Amino acid sequence: MSDIATGQPADMATDGTHSVGIVTPKVERFDEPLPLRSGRTLDSYELIYETYGTLNADASNAVLICHALSGHHHAAGYHSEDDTKPGWWDACIGPGKALDTNRYFVVSLNNLGGCHGSTGPQSINPDTGRRWGPDFPVMAVRDWVKSQARLADRLGIERWLAVVGGSLGGMQALRWSIDYPERLGGAAVIASAPKLTAQNIAFNEVARQAIINDPGFHQGHYADHDAYPKQGLMLARMLGHITYLSDAGMRDKFGRDLKTGTLSFDYDVDFQVESYLRYQGEHFSSNFDANTYLLMTKALDYFDPAADHGHDLARCLAQAAARFLVVSFSTDWRFAPERSEEIVNALIHAGKDVSYLQIDAPQGHDAFLFPIKPYVRALSGFLERLWQEREAG
Repeated sequence: MSDIATGQPADMATDGTHSVGIVTPKVERFDEPLPLRSGRTLDSYELIYETYGTLNADASNAVLICHALSGHHHAAGYHSEDDTKPGWWDACIGPGKALDTNRYFVVSLNNLGGCHGSTGPQSINPDTGRRWGPDFPVMAVRDWVKSQARLADRLGIERWLAVVGGSLGGMQALRWSIDYPERLGGAAVIASAPKLTAQNIAFNEVARQAIINDPGFHQGHYADHDAYPKQGLMLARMLGHITYLSDAGMRDKFGRDLKTGTLSFDYDVDFQVESYLRYQGEHFSSNFDANTYLLMTKALDYFDPAADHGHDLARCLAQAAARFLVVSFSTDWRFAPERSEEIVNALIHAGKDVSYLQIDAPQGHDAFLFPIKPYVRALSGFLERLWQEREAG
């Protein structure tokens, strides 16, 4: 399979030709109060974001990327010449890629409550002069979408060509189609769900308890104690990471391979998979804020747009006007294909235009981050269709 625009392999590695290159994050400050679903209000806030490509004269080529739980605004390119790792979705964003920056103006932001530059628990509370910490309001997906709409206004974008997201990002794309139906042409809902299952909520609660019960947590005010719930955050990430992978993927990658070739007969690391999980937990705990992790998992738990419509998802989606692309992955048991099919069936029942693709992939839930050929081709084709319809007027 080749990219529609260039004939290059759709899963090509990032290189100097097909990268957006060096990017500089931008920050927008908003002084208009933001009412939240919780009943609280953010009087002011900042959003950090990156853009790739050029906004055209009538601002009709803009695509919004919504990130997942641990994601952020740096989706493509590099922040300096010394960077060795590009943005988290660099495989799909850039010249000639699925989100072709020769054609589209791509916007990626860090959501409110995040820990990568947007206002969140690590920010200073203007009322106290201290970090917000656990006092930062719990966010809902609709709050993020409302703030994203304000960012679009600031950028002069009245209507997105498409809103695209995977996992928690897919929930944002779905919420966009419900709350602002006139402001997007298409919604790509990838490896997502209309709401979490009880099992998913349970996983999130175990992760939160690991953090909250860490002696370094200090009721969320760990910064005031020069402490950090490192072990709790490590455990939360290790648990989460297991759920993002498939059994087959873990078996192929690790099997029962030993780290040193012999059993230690103690409680240290014996197996390669143990070493891998500890590394992932250690790395994550050094780069992510614990209060943000609690907030993001709560936003996942609370997402249930059909609850406002008698728990009838089709009735909820009846107000949408976008075209939809829904993608699931065969080995994703955290957001199983059946959950995507609930969205598809509701959209069909509501009479909406929807394309659905289940991808056979071994990577589990994390598959949405990989440039798997049928997946990339579907996303590229979906955007191409929206673009051609826009060109036709």
